[in-house]
Amino acid sequence: MKWIVFAAAILASGAQADIHPTPRPAPQDDVVSSRGATAIQTSTRPVERMMPQDRQVVTSTEASRTQVPRNDSGGTVQMSDRPRFRPDTLIPAASRTPRRSRDGGGGLCGRSSIQGTAIAPVTGPGACGIPDAVRVSRVSGVQLTRPARMDCDTATALDDWVRTGLLPTIGRTGGGAVGLQVAAGYACRSRNSQAGARVSEHAKGRAIDISAIQLANGSRITVLTDWNRGANGRMLRTLWRAACGPFGTVLGPDSDRYHLDHFHLDTADYRSGSYCR
Repeated sequence: MKWIVFAAAILASGAQADIHPTPRPAPQDDVVSSRGATAIQTSTRPVERMMPQDRQVVTSTEASRTQVPRNDSGGTVQMSDRPRFRPDTLIPAASRTPRRSRDGGGGLCGRSSIQGTAIAPVTGPGACGIPDAVRVSRVSGVQLTRPARMDCDTATALDDWVRTGLLPTIGRTGGGAVGLQVAAGYACRSRNSQAGARVSEHAKGRAIDISAIQLANGSRITVLTDWNRGANGRMLRTLWRAACGPFGTVLGPDSDRYHLDHFHLDTADYRSGSYCR
């Protein structure tokens, strides 16, 4: 009888243990290493691997976003930002020629600031002529009183002088410079039209003569009447100095009697540098 009572007590205690199980330890977010530092517990979720073909697509996409340099070590220039499909999209620098627009809309000699037209080569006797001729009507927003024939070197020199010398020097005087009075452009003649003199740079399309600056209010600053006179005279002298650099030769009223009423500007190349007088 005692044995039956003892067995019943054991069964009762086991049932009670199943109803009230012993609490388990709560999971820890961090795992402490043997050195005392807290280590991050990584996820047990499986990592999805990228298929080879998918990886190739991603790599190609990223590569297409990389900016391609316009110039390479060989000195060639890529003419377009589009992907290069053919080798002939790279043009050697030595074979490039100045861009010239025949409608004047895109500019001349590779510059949108030079307006006019490209014309047929100008021919003449002896050393006269312009093999690669343009007719310029406007530079950096300043109108020439009459279009002048010249080569691209002279056109870009004139553009540089107007942009860096004329416009900032005149500033807001009279509303600003709007025109250049052209005294002479291309002409097949000797220097100063003197018999026996060397061929002028005018005969090669490398020279232009400027006699006055036209202002927006209708007034003019002239070399003949304003040189060495007041504020206008000081601006003219500044313009004369500014032309020495873009042009190879700069002559004004102080040079000789032939240039009392204009600036002579040409792109003759001298080994000693620009000749300014």
